[in-house]
Amino acid sequence: MNNKIKNVLTSNEMIVAYIIIGLSILIGCVNSAFFGVSTLVSLSRSMLVMLIFAVCEMVVIISGGIDVSFPAVACISLYATIRFMLASGIDSPLFAFAMAAVIGISFGAFNAFLICKMKIPPLIATLGVSSVANGGTLAFLGTKEISNIPEHVDKLSQIFIFTYTNAGGIKYSLTVLFLIPVIVCIGAYIILKYTMLGRGIYAIGGDKNAARIAGFNVTKIQFIIYMTVGCFAGIGGMTYMILMRQASPQVLMGSEMMVIAAVVMGGARITGGHGSVFGTILGVGLITLVQNNLIMLGVPTHFQTLVVGLIIVIGISITSLRAKKIANSAKV
Repeated sequence: MNNKIKNVLTSNEMIVAYIIIGLSILIGCVNSAFFGVSTLVSLSRSMLVMLIFAVCEMVVIISGGIDVSFPAVACISLYATIRFMLASGIDSPLFAFAMAAVIGISFGAFNAFLICKMKIPPLIATLGVSSVANGGTLAFLGTKEISNIPEHVDKLSQIFIFTYTNAGGIKYSLTVLFLIPVIVCIGAYIILKYTMLGRGIYAIGGDKNAARIAGFNVTKIQFIIYMTVGCFAGIGGMTYMILMRQASPQVLMGSEMMVIAAVVMGGARITGGHGSVFGTILGVGLITLVQNNLIMLGVPTHFQTLVVGLIIVIGISITSLRAKKIANSAKV
């Protein structure tokens, strides 16, 4: 077999794809209703927000960093925006996304400042910013859930790309907000593959000093990365709020580990320098598939977290072993 084809068939992305196919066949054998448009629509809706976060986190990890602050940034962005809009009487979806994005960019710049200028390790810096954002939300903005969303913002949850009705008359609708992660994925793919910025991101993750010697402005690129993550954390938070039709100050807290796991499972190395948009999509798809459909296999809800954890450990172990094998081959 051609080595190039062999490498593709044994790549991290394909390993995750094999797991997804195998799990899908298993679930489909138990419940034939799984193989249908309704399942595809439900999975697409479920992975929507997580995919926005995961693609941005992938870019950070490729650059050799990590960001655990995005759930807190998303929460303060969506909550502060809705509080302001209700107080001011503004009712514009465009304003909602713009304000959430600006708040997110501000926190992203704060992350970048701590990491680039203060030389604080990314995990510690973003963990601190997460505490500041979460604590600030609860202390200054409140703790109550808000269900009276501005009318025009709320209407976005009722605009669909298409609607599918199954044999039982049940409707499954794919929200227009699904276009957001599609745009994010396409944009990230183009930037990473075809631009000098993308090459710089991979270079910094591979060796920061070598990237600097090669002429890349490391500080500028890191500021762009973390500010972009903050921007889309705000947009992702607003998207989640619209889908749920209520604003909560802590609704996304705790989601960072699952997102990072999906990214690493998709082939991104936590040490930096490696990762792909396609792999991240597969990683998010696998975790969403497991979370949403294990009940079809008769797995009780309280066991689902355990199963997800085992799949993550196995998937990451395979990725790690493959990376070690490649490293050893290079030495030889």
